[in-house]
Amino acid sequence: MTGMSAFTIRSAIQADQVTITRMVREAGINPMSLKWRHFIVAEDGGRTVGIAQVKQHRDGTRELASVAVVPDRQGQGIGSAMVKELIASHGQDVLHLTCLDMRQGYYERFGFRRLGRKEYPPYFARMVPLFNSIGRLFRQRIIVMRRDPPA
Repeated sequence: MTGMSAFTIRSAIQADQVTITRMVREAGINPMSLKWRHFIVAEDGGRTVGIAQVKQHRDGTRELASVAVVPDRQGQGIGSAMVKELIASHGQDVLHLTCLDMRQGYYERFGFRRLGRKEYPPYFARMVPLFNSIGRLFRQRIIVMRRDPPA
């Protein structure tokens, strides 16, 4: 594609916290556990164009979360690059994620598979039914997916 500029991915620094919080709010995704230390940032010419994190829950599960790309840069591979980076840096960890059911195919490309409710780890077993009871009002359904490390 023409007109696409390059971007770099780096670990977040404390100064990124305000931008991380703003981008998560603007994307309408879960605003809980937004600690900059867990994030990576995609940057282009000093501008933050994407964020993503892996956060650990009290039950020990690790969740790929808070993947957001600024609207004018969506569809340019930034989200995919961040997901691949986080998978690589957590290569031996089992990773979970939650997403809208319509995003299932996107995450399957990275080796995630949809879990049945009986397979949910404790954190997700508590949270997802709650989100989905509210989500029904908006015709949205959240699913849980899992990626196992390579054998």
